Parts: sequence; C-alpha cells; structure tokens
Amino acid sequence: MKNLILIFFVSVCFSCKQKQETQPEIKQLSIAKKIANAHGFESWKNVSQIDFTFNGQRNWSWKPKTNNVTLITEADTLTYNRKNVDSLSTKVNGGFVNDKFWLLIPFQLVWDKNATISESTKAEAPISKTELNKITLTYSNEGGYTPGDAYDIYYGNDFLIKEWVFRRGNSDKPSLTNTFESYQDFNGIKIATEHKTSDSGWNLVFTNVKVITD
Repeated sequence: MKNLILIFFVSVCFSCKQKQETQPEIKQLSIAKKIANAHGFESWKNVSQIDFTFNGQRNWSWKPKTNNVTLITEADTLTYNRKNVDSLSTKVNGGFVNDKFWLLIPFQLVWDKNATISESTKAEAPISKTELNKITLTYSNEGGYTPGDAYDIYYGNDFLIKEWVFRRGNSDKPSLTNTFESYQDFNGIKIATEHKTSDSGWNLVFTNVKVITD
C-alpha cells in the first residue's frame, strides 16, 4: 500500500512539472517598449500618413509604409523616398530626421538600433523639480545624424515623457533642457505638441498635426 501511494505521488508531481514546463514564458516588456506603448506605439502599424508643421518653419507629410516624404515650404515642394536619398534630398532628409525625432521620440526608443538605453532610476526632473523616472539614451559615435549625442529622458509612472535633457556629444553639461507638454491624441498616437524651457522664453510647437490610419 505504501508503494502504491509513493507511485501515485511521484506521478502527480511529474504531471505538475510537465504542466509547468509547457506553460509559455511571459516576456517582460522593456522600459523603451513601455514608454512607446504609452504614447500609442501599438497603433502605429495602422498609420498610413502623418502630417505636421515643425515650429512654424517646415511642413511635412510622411507616409511611413512607403517611406515617401514631402516637404512643403513657401518657396517649393519636394517629395523623396527615404530608401533612395540622393545628393539633392540628403539635406532635406536631415531636417526631417530632426523634426521627426522631436515629434516621435517615444517611438525612436524602439526604432533606433544604434543607441543604448540605461537602466531606469528615480531622479529629480530639472525643470519641474519633481521626482520622476529617468533613462539615458546614448547614440553610437559612428553614423547617423547625431553621433555620440545623449538624452536624459524623464517620465512619469504612466510612462509618458515629461522632460528631457539633450547633451551634445554626451557632454556632462546640458545643451538643451525642455518639457514635453500639451499632449494630444491623434488616432491613438499621443504627441506632446509643446516643448518649453525653464524660463518659458522658448517654446517649440507642433501644429497642423494629422494622423491618417488605414
């Protein structure tokens, strides 16, 4: 009788172990993905076109699925494909990369493979002086439009970005510190439409934002 009980116990334990081993592993999302998702990254796959005006200076229309970009100014209109940048469109593409980076930095955390992201820590935000979460985004010294640059990104417990510090060439001293505010939802994509410095004497604004989905 004791042998039967022992065999039954071993069989039950083996069955439990098999169930545990066959359960799918739950993969934890990275901080970058959590921040991106908080800003609507999961809706990006449905975006067929995004239009925006960068600080009243440049009007852009981007079709991410084809990578066609159109720059509209008072003087001219130029359309090019980002997969085939030539000598004529190189400078224009540099402007687009800069403006898109400001607009969609939460998604760049996932898109940019030539950058490293630090572990998240708690830190005092430079402008609001409140305690927020902080990561540092650092770009490689080779290639790209911002080689070696670093960004200290401050975000809330809701994973929305509140402030950042840009440090050119990963310098110890800030090159620019500003807020992320006036968030608006455009078909599921959350965008900070204003970026102010501590003295409010400078404000980078996005206007005419339109997100078209399939």
